[in-house]
Amino acid sequence: MLYCLVKHLPVSYCRIGGGLYKKIRLFVCSHVFEYCGHNVNIEKGAEFGFGRGIRIGDNSGLGINCRIPEGSIIGNDVMMGPNCYVFDRNHVYERTDIPMRLQGFTKSVPVIIDDDVWIGRDVTIMVGRHISKGTIVAACSVVTKDFPPYSVIGGNPAKLIRSRVEVKDNNNTPV
Repeated sequence: MLYCLVKHLPVSYCRIGGGLYKKIRLFVCSHVFEYCGHNVNIEKGAEFGFGRGIRIGDNSGLGINCRIPEGSIIGNDVMMGPNCYVFDRNHVYERTDIPMRLQGFTKSVPVIIDDDVWIGRDVTIMVGRHISKGTIVAACSVVTKDFPPYSVIGGNPAKLIRSRVEVKDNNNTPV
């Protein structure tokens, strides 16, 4: 019940009371998440079910109106823009003799987001994805596969744009 109320409090950067709203949401999440780190920011409208099994690290945040399923694991220093959706299961559709809506759902597979990740606005992360350390996910991307650490990815479906790791030749000169 309390979650239903705090979900609708104004954003944390609101001039009047923003810091208080952030603290109230953090208080609620620290009591429902499996683990909630320090300086976590849960924004207005964030949805996370009953919070079971959710782990969120220090200095991380859930963006405005984002949705993460129970069992999600979010590392330290993760920035998440507004309207991001994380999925942990999908519809079953193999049979053609009955409608897809009657076939149920796949088994839940959690999404893992490592440390120091920046997820832009309106990003969709599909079932079981692992967003590696230091990755940047461009706005409006649909992440359907995993990428190496320190990747910059974007698109629908997301593709590798470039690596954030500097490649050097034998003379230790950037290539």
